[in-house]
Amino acid sequence: MTATLLIAAPASGQGKTSIVAGLARLYSRQGKRVRVFKCGPDFLDPMIHAAASGAPCENLDLWMCGEDDAAMRLARASEQADVILVEGVMGLFDGEPSAADIARRFALPVLAVIDAGAMAQTFGALAHGLATYQPGLPFYGVLANRVASAGHAEMLKASLPTDLRWCGTVPRDETASLPERHLGLHQAAEIGDLMARLDRMADHLDKTPLATLDVPSDAVSPTPTFPIPPSTPTPPSLKNKTIAIAHDAAFCFLYPANLELLASLGAQLVFFSPLAGDPLPHCDALWLPGGYPELHAATLAQRREFFAALAAHIAAGKPLLAECGGMMALFDTLTDAAAETHCMAALLPGQVVMQAQLAALGGQEVTLPEGSLRGHTFHYSKTATTLEPLTLARRQRPLGGKTEGEAVYRLGRLTASYVHFYFPSNPEAAARLFLP
Repeated sequence: MTATLLIAAPASGQGKTSIVAGLARLYSRQGKRVRVFKCGPDFLDPMIHAAASGAPCENLDLWMCGEDDAAMRLARASEQADVILVEGVMGLFDGEPSAADIARRFALPVLAVIDAGAMAQTFGALAHGLATYQPGLPFYGVLANRVASAGHAEMLKASLPTDLRWCGTVPRDETASLPERHLGLHQAAEIGDLMARLDRMADHLDKTPLATLDVPSDAVSPTPTFPIPPSTPTPPSLKNKTIAIAHDAAFCFLYPANLELLASLGAQLVFFSPLAGDPLPHCDALWLPGGYPELHAATLAQRREFFAALAAHIAAGKPLLAECGGMMALFDTLTDAAAETHCMAALLPGQVVMQAQLAALGGQEVTLPEGSLRGHTFHYSKTATTLEPLTLARRQRPLGGKTEGEAVYRLGRLTASYVHFYFPSNPEAAARLFLP
């Protein structure tokens, strides 16, 4: 039987990513097969979890991905793994749908991680609220994070109602934490001592009751079951097509599900690094995913051969999908957070400027000539351009009464937007984006 746990928190910043990654590392060290999922549209946390578990980390989102997609991926994981860990997003009840909605829908027992570093008996009140706020939530227990001492731990434990399971404590330990910046955590590949940090967190968790995971249990909820929903086979519409995908520290935001779908449609995927000066591979279509071009703008500005190859690709009428950071690299200039301006590909007229404040965040749905696709947006830059949008995305949740979301630009077979698409939301539309 596959042990399954959804790890949530009362808010962001409680340390749940470090806890999930530490648990994944701990169970992997025990010889267990571990699969990790991340609630919501996230790229950075899954990179950490993939390193910790040794397997790709997939996303669960009842709006962007859909309930059937989530059920299929959980069912597949339950056939392959001894342990399934699901990391929540923001606070347990935040968002529509929330991590709690996913937990109830799939009967996933919830472990609450609470940063107890600046509290005492209030810990029990907060844990009680998380466990009882919504009826029917399969609540497993609570873990105290960033605990100061053994005495502090005893105080926290004593504050819990008797019907809540105590899952132990993790001390404050900067050598086990994960570094962050403006879009979230650093990429896994950028953290030179990542495995040492994960091992240190695993060592802490090995001293807690979670070291021998015993969920699901009848005392928590019925055993989670993930019946695979019926699916309609997608024809291999990309058979014999080669898709070149930029993949390095500047272009790194890739959903495993997107890559899996393209391969299932028959495409051959070829990866290359613009930062390293790799030539553009021979290809039928090209994908520039999001990432951090603003952190590597000086290097990208020197890659004139790459920009010339992009121009030739577009002039030949070949498809190019540029998402968020990929699109930013196609404008005339990019001004980074240090106010340094760098020349980019000049394939789209306009300027991109990094902002100190978040510019956009949330789910988006786009209706293109190829069909409708769902995705999300999350960026700190703003773009000024004379281009007229092909269309505007629709927000998952209206902001200030406005439903209009990100602009989508199209020049020939170039499609560019701040939106990161989730291809399985409409496989046929995704395939058409890469067809001439």
